[in-house]
Amino acid sequence: MSRIGNKPIPVPAGVTVSIEGSAVKVKGPKGELSREIHRDIAATLEEGRIIVRRPTEEKRHKSLHGLTRTLIANMVEGVTNGYAKTLELTGVGYRASMQGNKLVLALGYSKPVEVEAPAGIQFEVPNPTTVVVKGINKEQVGETSAYIRMTRDPDPYKAKGVRYAGEVIKTKAGKTGK
Repeated sequence: MSRIGNKPIPVPAGVTVSIEGSAVKVKGPKGELSREIHRDIAATLEEGRIIVRRPTEEKRHKSLHGLTRTLIANMVEGVTNGYAKTLELTGVGYRASMQGNKLVLALGYSKPVEVEAPAGIQFEVPNPTTVVVKGINKEQVGETSAYIRMTRDPDPYKAKGVRYAGEVIKTKAGKTGK
């Protein structure tokens, strides 16, 4: 029995959901998202809630059941509230700025790193050492944040680099000279 897959997804006011075959479209105040779900999994709209059902008790169908329910719930949450990830730049001279639609990062390389915002993603720089990635698609926000973090992974010796807000970096002791 899938605990996550069996939970109905409440549809808040102002959000419209249309399910046509295996295509699910969710439209809300922040935007519109659509996704193709697996052909074996059935999603229906009943009394202002989305119900996801699986055909059999096979392990594959159980896995798809929970996954599909979570993906649809993320779509509803995204068009209602949106998603945001905060990144922190730690290090001497490490800073971020905006140039139009581009995020410009000074990370200790010979040239600044420029990151173009993909469609549906917005960058905010509240201060020079903080970057906020916002959007309605949870996967896209996570991917873009991971790409920005990858431009300068946190150093295990001095913890310098780009990291998620609240991320704890395990630092190594380093070598001791005699």
